[in-house]
Amino acid sequence: MAQALRPNTAGSFFATDGKAHPVQDTLLAVTLVLGVTAFVTAMFDNLHLLSSWTGLVGILTGAYGQWISETTRERFGLILGLGASAVGFFLGMAHGGLFGGLW
Repeated sequence: MAQALRPNTAGSFFATDGKAHPVQDTLLAVTLVLGVTAFVTAMFDNLHLLSSWTGLVGILTGAYGQWISETTRERFGLILGLGASAVGFFLGMAHGGLFGGLW
């Protein structure tokens, strides 16, 4: 039972395999920030450009992060960011879209 007392000294908070994953962690953080931004700005009709673009970029970064993720913790955070990005994107599209009001 000595292994149960050994502290987790992994290089990353989200890595459960004992290895550092800087690219995956960066994509996770970017996806979460974009998702929260898209979700919050989607609640305002006049911010549809910001919510739709941040939602779209959040969906793309989250999808790529899911593709290269290696641990369950990374995937869990990416799914949260993807969901918030998708909601923000779809509400932004409903309020005017990616280019609504520019032309």
